[in-house]
Amino acid sequence: MAGPGDEIAAAGSGDNGDLRASHADRELVISTLKVAFVQGRLTQDELDARAGQAYASRTYAELTEVTADIPAGLTVARPARDPWRATKISWKIVYALIVPGLSTFVVFSGSPAPATASAALARFAVVYAIFWVLGVSVMVASRLAKRSGGQPPPRPAPGAGR
Repeated sequence: MAGPGDEIAAAGSGDNGDLRASHADRELVISTLKVAFVQGRLTQDELDARAGQAYASRTYAELTEVTADIPAGLTVARPARDPWRATKISWKIVYALIVPGLSTFVVFSGSPAPATASAALARFAVVYAIFWVLGVSVMVASRLAKRSGGQPPPRPAPGAGR
């Protein structure tokens, strides 16, 4: 299993160890150190000292020394969370709650007025509930399609459910 520091370790071995490291290479080593700290492999003091050493490193060989005693396969960082996650969730809430209400208002604005206020409220509630259920079902179907990679669920074999 390849870890984040494997490219630097590969560059540090052989003739490439004298090549100068970039800022991105240093940041990669720092992220490896942070993961090792979170896993309990480094203390806060060790993290600070090694981070300083990583920032001061100029070559791949020097960067390799910073993480030499940390297992590369065990320090794989989790993928970053989607920065737009909260925005996407808020848009789903808007779609699920506000849009059906506005749609209901538009539908009733052109229809003749009901005889009583309770009939108007009942009509509003029914249409709102229909739009809300449709919105939620679209979101659920979208989520299921995303999880399955767009493939429909497998169909049972004939006679398997008996």
